[in-house]
Amino acid sequence: MRDQKLTQSIDWTTIAVYFVMVIFGWINIYAAVFDPENVQSIFSFSVNSGKQLMWIGICIFLVITPIMLLDFRFYKKLAIPAYVISMISLVAVMFLARDIKGAQSWLEVGGVRIQPSEFAKVSTALALASFIDFPTIKLEKFFHHIGAFIIVAIPMGLIILQGDTGSALVFGAFFIVMYVKGLPPIYIILGLVLTFFFVLTLFFKGEIYNLITYILIGASLVSVGMVFGLKAIKRKFFHVIIILILTALLIFIVSTENYALVMIMMGLGLVASLVVILFRRDPSVFVYVILGVSASIILVMSMEFILTDVLQPHQSRRIEILINPELDPRGAGYQVNQSKIAIGSGGVFGKGFLEGTQTKFDFVPDQSTDFIFCTVGEEQGWMGSLIVIALFVTLIYRVVALADRQKDSFAQAYGYSVACIFFFHFMINIGMTIGLFPVIGIPLPFFSYGGSSLVAFTILLFILIKLDAHRMQVLGRKTD
Repeated sequence: MRDQKLTQSIDWTTIAVYFVMVIFGWINIYAAVFDPENVQSIFSFSVNSGKQLMWIGICIFLVITPIMLLDFRFYKKLAIPAYVISMISLVAVMFLARDIKGAQSWLEVGGVRIQPSEFAKVSTALALASFIDFPTIKLEKFFHHIGAFIIVAIPMGLIILQGDTGSALVFGAFFIVMYVKGLPPIYIILGLVLTFFFVLTLFFKGEIYNLITYILIGASLVSVGMVFGLKAIKRKFFHVIIILILTALLIFIVSTENYALVMIMMGLGLVASLVVILFRRDPSVFVYVILGVSASIILVMSMEFILTDVLQPHQSRRIEILINPELDPRGAGYQVNQSKIAIGSGGVFGKGFLEGTQTKFDFVPDQSTDFIFCTVGEEQGWMGSLIVIALFVTLIYRVVALADRQKDSFAQAYGYSVACIFFFHFMINIGMTIGLFPVIGIPLPFFSYGGSSLVAFTILLFILIKLDAHRMQVLGRKTD
C-alpha cells in the first residue's frame, strides 16, 4: 500500500521528459560519429553511441536501486559528507590527472575516465541546500552570505586551478538560488554591472582615456543602482530593468565616443548616491557604493591579467573571437563558424537522419560532446532544434514547479539549484554553438556524449524527484 502511494506521488511527467531527451541525445550521438565508409551499429561499443548506451544503462540502474529506494531523509544527511568527498576528489585531480586539451579534469579508475567536477555540482547543490535549511541561517545577514559564498567558491576555485574555467562558471548559477532564498538583490545588481563592464572593457580595451571612462561608468551604474536596488523588495525586479536600460544606453554613448554624456551620467549617478546616503542615513548604502566602484576599478585594471594569466591561451582567444568573429576564421574561430554553417544548412526540416554533410565529414570538432546541438540543427533542421529547446524549457519548467511545491526548505533550495544548473548548461551550450557565447566546453545535459555528465545530471534530477515524492513529509524544521 505504501509502495503504491509512493508510485502515485512520483512525477512521471518529468521522468518521461528525461527519457525522451536521453534517447533523442543517444540517437544524435550516433549521427555525430557516423562514418559512411565504416558503418557501425548504433549498439557497437567501438563508437560513442554504444558507450553512451552503457552509461544510460548505469543511470537506469542508479535510478531504480539506490536513488529511489533509499530513504528520502538520507540525502540531507549525505550533503556534507558528499561535499567533503567531492572536494577531496577535485584536489586529487590536480595531482593525478593527465593534461587533456589544457585541463586536468579527469581521473582514470579501472580504465574508465571520470570527471569529478560534474559530480561536484550535485554535492554543492546538496551542501548549499543543507546550509540554507539550517535553522539559524538567514541569507539576509551579511556573515551568512559569506558562508554560502564559501560553499560555492571552494569547488569553483579548485576547478579553475584544474584549467577548466568553463565548468567553474557553471557554479555561478548557485548565486541565483541564493537570491531566491533571501540574498539581498544588491549582489545581483553588482553581478550585472560587472558583467556588462567586463564586456565593455573587452570592446574598448587599450585606450587610457577609455580606461578612465570605464571607471566613471562603473561608479555611475553602481550609484544609480543603489537608488533602485535598495528600495522596497516589492519592486525587486524593477531595479534590474533600470540597470539593464542604463547599461545599454551607456554602451551606445561610449560606442559613439560621446564622453560629455558619460560625464553627465556619472554626475547624475554620484548625486543619486549622495541623496540615498544623506536622506536614508543607511551606512550600508555607502559600503555597497564603495564596494561596487572598487570592484569596477579592479576589474578594469586587472583585465590584462585575467586574459593572460587566469584564462588559458585558447580561452582568451575564444573571447576575442566572440568580439571579432573574423579575427581567426581558420584557427580559434573555425569550430564556431563550422557549427553555424551546419545549423544553418539544415533549413526548416533538416537534411535527414545520417545525411548531414558537415557531420559526416567531421567539419565540427567535438561534435558528439560540446557541439551536439549542431548535429540536431543540420539533420533535423529548425523543427528538430525547436523540439530540443521545447524539451529543455519543459524540463526546467517542471523542475521549478517541483521546487515551488516543496514543503521543506532543503528540498526547495535543492530544487532551485537543479533548475539553475540545467538552465545555465542549456543557455550557454546552445549559445556557444551559434556564436552568442564563447566556447567554454560545457555539455548539453542528456544530449552530449559523456558518462560523467550523464550520470551526474541523472543523479541531480532524480534526487529531486525522490524528494518531491515525499513532499508531504517535512524533511527538516525550517520551511519557507
